[in-house]
Amino acid sequence: MPDTSHARMELEAHRAAIDAIDRQLVALINERAGHSLAIRELKPTLGMKLYDPAREGEIFERISAYSEGPLYDQGLREIYETLLKVMKETPSA
Repeated sequence: MPDTSHARMELEAHRAAIDAIDRQLVALINERAGHSLAIRELKPTLGMKLYDPAREGEIFERISAYSEGPLYDQGLREIYETLLKVMKETPSA
């Protein structure tokens, strides 16, 4: 019978690391949202439209360049498409 105690300890260590990363991600997503909302308020003053497809394209290109894997273009794009969609639907403060 294989020794599962080491595997169980490893699993729990990975889960703890994920929990810590999730805490950081939530903080960073909320920080990003604050900047996005601030930009949304500034755009009309600058005569800019709220939706800027060129800027979205830049974001997708940039995140693709940042990634060293294991997530690459399509997976990251799906995550960011959702993030941007949620921000568009988030009411201003």
